[in-house]
Amino acid sequence: MAEKADVLYGTLALMILKTLEVMGPLHGYALARRIEQISRDQLALNQGTLYPALLKLQQMGWIAGKWGESETGRRAKFYTITRTGRTQLQAELENWSRASGIVARFIEDLS
Repeated sequence: MAEKADVLYGTLALMILKTLEVMGPLHGYALARRIEQISRDQLALNQGTLYPALLKLQQMGWIAGKWGESETGRRAKFYTITRTGRTQLQAELENWSRASGIVARFIEDLS
């Protein structure tokens, strides 16, 4: 079984925003599990990584949090993407596309 990789620096905000855009409101645990699921369990996303990122995104106004009840009946904070977050998501997608294209050229040209 392959070891799970850490999330690449600068990609977590993109993954959180995109997941919330597609899935709608999610609490932190469900958000982490969904990101791991989409990665086909190639990424390891722990609380020490996720919750500081969620706090930062809230402070930037890209997501909003609201307390509610999880499917297990526990109190949980549910996160949603904001209008500002949707705008930022588009910028993040463009940045990622540009950066990954540059890296791909290095891999192809230097092989």
